[in-house]
Amino acid sequence: MARSYKFAFGFDSCSIPCDMTIEPDKSLASCGHSTNLVGVPTGLLASAAFNEFPVPLHISGTREAHRSLFERLNRLTDAREASQVFQDYMAVVFGLEQASEPGEKRRYRVSYLRLLKDWGLDANSPAGAVLKGWVESRFGLFPSFHKEPLRRFNSPAWFTYVEEKMSSRFHNNSINMQLDVLYEFCQWALARFHAPGKKYVQLFRGSNDLREHQLLQSLAGREAMIRLNNLVSFTSQPDIADEFGDTIIEAEVPLSKILFYNDLLLRHPLRGEAEFLVIGGDYRVNMSYWRMPE
Repeated sequence: MARSYKFAFGFDSCSIPCDMTIEPDKSLASCGHSTNLVGVPTGLLASAAFNEFPVPLHISGTREAHRSLFERLNRLTDAREASQVFQDYMAVVFGLEQASEPGEKRRYRVSYLRLLKDWGLDANSPAGAVLKGWVESRFGLFPSFHKEPLRRFNSPAWFTYVEEKMSSRFHNNSINMQLDVLYEFCQWALARFHAPGKKYVQLFRGSNDLREHQLLQSLAGREAMIRLNNLVSFTSQPDIADEFGDTIIEAEVPLSKILFYNDLLLRHPLRGEAEFLVIGGDYRVNMSYWRMPE
């Protein structure tokens, strides 16, 4: 059962959990690649300024490479039918449901659905590293946390992340291309069905371990500027966020920074938590801390 509390319960600068008061690291977490595949400078994309004035993002060449899919989608008027068309297309193009011949050894084929499932179980799993690696390669943003804070390139923590994100187990079926198409379908579906005309969605994240995020600046009241990991989970339901931790982060997330959301697909393993996968960077957020009612 979710805890009962009011979001008016806030904390000012003097009551921010000490786990968050980490001096931002400038050697790794605050920087990214000089290039990316979305056509917006990485420094701008990572900034709170982008979140305040977002623009649509597209992964270079993806819609062109899958033109037949998006031409068919553009003729549809029902979100559920669009989801079915997308998942059928992915199954065929990437052989996700390909049956083995009798007597033939079954070949493991990684899929975007498998990565979503493993992320839901543990965002710091090898599958989580692959997803963070995809964000790094497409949007230019380095992760700031994987199992532990990532502070330096020449550190055991960074070597572990690189080893896991490059694991051959997850790169035998064009997994980055699968995620490219998933992102573009997500952006298409948001604009067409689930958030037409909007630029933001209000989301919530609960946590008991805030080492994953860095406090950049404590602002007035409950407001703060924090640096999120390059890929993080949010939910659209505050009572669900409460189940994951005492500290609640509330953010207005640009639609162009959403990779996945609960209503996007008919069949997926993250149902039940109203989950959104959000691309990180610097965010201006409201923070609440649950207290036992008096």
